[in-house]
Amino acid sequence: MVLINLTLAVICFGSNMECHPILYGDKTPKGEFTMVVRVTPQVGYGGDVIQFHADDKQIYAIHRLWTRSPQQKREERISSPDISRRKISAGCINVMPEVYEQLKACCVNEPLKVIP
Repeated sequence: MVLINLTLAVICFGSNMECHPILYGDKTPKGEFTMVVRVTPQVGYGGDVIQFHADDKQIYAIHRLWTRSPQQKREERISSPDISRRKISAGCINVMPEVYEQLKACCVNEPLKVIP
């Protein structure tokens, strides 16, 4: 199982449920989801994302830290001990690239639970 705790701004997974910082947004959906790897040609996403939800307006995914707007200081924010600084995205979950690769390798077929 993969757990995202929005209050703590972390994603936890793997056999030891190791936790890593995330960026998230007001529209990040809560609940239980299935994760699916999707290819994307959009610049800044590294070629793929892990989709976990979609509605008629947006796809919600876990993806590598999006850094195409330097003024947002996402690299600084994801490293900040101030959890309130990690609420910035449009609803997707941003993780460091190495965390994304670990998640994709181990857990795509596992359930995802997003809690407030």
